[in-house]
Amino acid sequence: MIVKAGYEMPVTRNKNGFTLIELLLALAVTAIVSAAVATLAYAVGTANKGSDDMSQKQAQLRLSTLRISELVRNCKLICGAPGDDLAVWRADDNNNGEINPQELVYLEMGPGRNYIRMLDFPAAAWWVPLSEILGGTAKQSLILIFDERQTTLVPECSNVQIVLDLPPPWSRSVSVSFDLVENGDVRQYQINAALRGWAGHLLKTDGSSLVSDDD
Repeated sequence: MIVKAGYEMPVTRNKNGFTLIELLLALAVTAIVSAAVATLAYAVGTANKGSDDMSQKQAQLRLSTLRISELVRNCKLICGAPGDDLAVWRADDNNNGEINPQELVYLEMGPGRNYIRMLDFPAAAWWVPLSEILGGTAKQSLILIFDERQTTLVPECSNVQIVLDLPPPWSRSVSVSFDLVENGDVRQYQINAALRGWAGHLLKTDGSSLVSDDD
């Protein structure tokens, strides 16, 4: 007891409180746990984002492989490879033995070879000389006259290469290769396809035109 001014004042102690050192230790432990939880959450989020990105690219790759393979396998003729394009006579829909604009499909890879896109003219009439397709002048003429349709197959890729077994219009097989970045790694893919029914019997001997009044 402490005696002061003629009376006794009891001294009490808070036995349920924390010392400064205990509080500091608790704060340090909390900070470490919070940092660990934040790191784990970031890692899980990054992994999910990477997984979603790869899933999206794989789905896109499967669709692109199917579209390109079906286009080449079922086409009548590889008409030319002017510049950064591959021109394909998709089919003779009206059985007239001529290449009509709506039957022509361009597989584009761009000047930077960084995408793969299909270009066609679904509502176009008239006909296109094979010599103009081979010479590379048909595409711009068609774009000026008709409404084109563009379908992007692989929007973000690099080093796109189109390899033919023989120069058009004698080509019988096509190989399309390109690089994709997946989870930070660059991977190369290749799509190979061969024509099932080559319309070589419609070509003149020098391959410059069709045996019909194409030119």
